Amino acid sequence: MDKKNFLTGHYKDITSEFPLLAESLLGNSILAWCVFLLTGVFLYLLTYFVIHLMLGKIRRLHEKFSSTFFDVLHDVFEETTRLSIFTASFYAATIALTLSTETREVLKSIAVTVLLIQAGMWVSEAGMIVIRRYFKARYGDNPSFLSTLGLFKLTIRTAVWGIVFLLVLDNFGVDITALIAGLGVGGIAVALAVQNILGDLIASLSIILDKPFEVGDFIIVDDLLGTVEHIGIKTTRVRSLSGEQLVFANSDLLSSRVRNFKRMYERRIVFKIGVTYQTPSEKLKIIPDMIKAALERHEEVRFDRSHFQGFGDFSLNFETVYYVLKPDYNLYMDIQQAINLELYEKFEAEGIEFAYPTQTLFIEKPGEEAA
Repeated sequence: MDKKNFLTGHYKDITSEFPLLAESLLGNSILAWCVFLLTGVFLYLLTYFVIHLMLGKIRRLHEKFSSTFFDVLHDVFEETTRLSIFTASFYAATIALTLSTETREVLKSIAVTVLLIQAGMWVSEAGMIVIRRYFKARYGDNPSFLSTLGLFKLTIRTAVWGIVFLLVLDNFGVDITALIAGLGVGGIAVALAVQNILGDLIASLSIILDKPFEVGDFIIVDDLLGTVEHIGIKTTRVRSLSGEQLVFANSDLLSSRVRNFKRMYERRIVFKIGVTYQTPSEKLKIIPDMIKAALERHEEVRFDRSHFQGFGDFSLNFETVYYVLKPDYNLYMDIQQAINLELYEKFEAEGIEFAYPTQTLFIEKPGEEAA
């Protein structure tokens, strides 16, 4: 006995006892509608219970084995919506109804559409979890993690929901082959129209992957400088020292010379001093040693060299090079200030005078013969 005859036979047995259930409603008996509703509710509750049972089991497996797979599986199944469970359950329950071919095809298309959307949610969530874990492991709590994640989140969702959209159209009988071809031609036209925006988008991806700078880095671009606040899809925003926000197109940044002071591990300092030409030669010989002694008092400093560099227009010039072992600018200024004060005191004690712009005029009286 086939399924239809089996159900019909049982319906006749019940309707003979309860004639009211044999009344027709929208092409089916009231009994058939009752069976449809009860079956749909039963399948909904059963599926809902099984999913929650699975989530609990997966959670326990994750706690036991600390497996990333079970953690991802749990988060993906948590994205299951009640609408998709309801749709699948009541579509399966339509077996109790006698429906025309057209009606059943429409219901099938609706059910498949809802399930495709649910599948899109699962795939999108799985992709986001994998990407989030990858960048979390690589960058930790680095602020650039959010910018990186945001770009990949947009890419994944665009790809997944674009595919879901095409599958939904195909499910409703739309010829997606012609649509894909049209989108390809249209995509080329759009790409040409928004090539500057696409250039910035690709530049943003390059910045995120190559990381010439990150959020929180202090950078100098040409004559503009500040701290990176945000790396977006089109622009990067920098807070300048004077307080205003500087907005750079990502493509402009990649084509510029960017100096990143956050990546500086130590700071090389070159400073010069000049003394007067009246300084005795024995005093000139001890100046490099005086400078070296002043520098070596500081633990954060590595002395490199100090030399009598040359003869200036109005001064005898000394050049000194040293390294501050930390990139902190305030530390460098504190050290340089201490060195300057110490040298001033030592020069004062030794009778060495700092040079400043001066001119000496030799006046010869008219008619006076040179000696």
